[in-house]
Amino acid sequence: QVQLVESGGGLVQAGGSLRLSCAASGRTFSRYTMGWFRQAPGKEREFVAAISWRGDSTYYGDSVKGRFTISIDIAKNTVYLQMNSLKPEDTAVYYCAASSRTPFAIVVVTITGKYDYWGQGTQVTVSS
Repeated sequence: QVQLVESGGGLVQAGGSLRLSCAASGRTFSRYTMGWFRQAPGKEREFVAAISWRGDSTYYGDSVKGRFTISIDIAKNTVYLQMNSLKPEDTAVYYCAASSRTPFAIVVVTITGKYDYWGQGTQVTVSS
């Protein structure tokens, strides 16, 4: 069992930055792929970014490429999402998730149903 707790959300102006954290407890990150998803009101949950448990593979959704960076600190059991050049359309609840499916594959990490554990989410609001 893995428990995930997100933090770092908040209100920021367009063009600003935020860093989200996802702290895991229970089992370690070993062999888990970690992902970030987001969901805006009235929309489906959208893939944002994913990282392999070793941190050597990453993948990003088209809407955040070049602006967001996912990273992992195994020693701290924490995954981060650095978000730069934020836009109003980035406003959403951001969720951290863990998938036990290996190896890291794009056709897997982008799909919500492939993740076994989810955090409660953290709100990010970007004002124009």
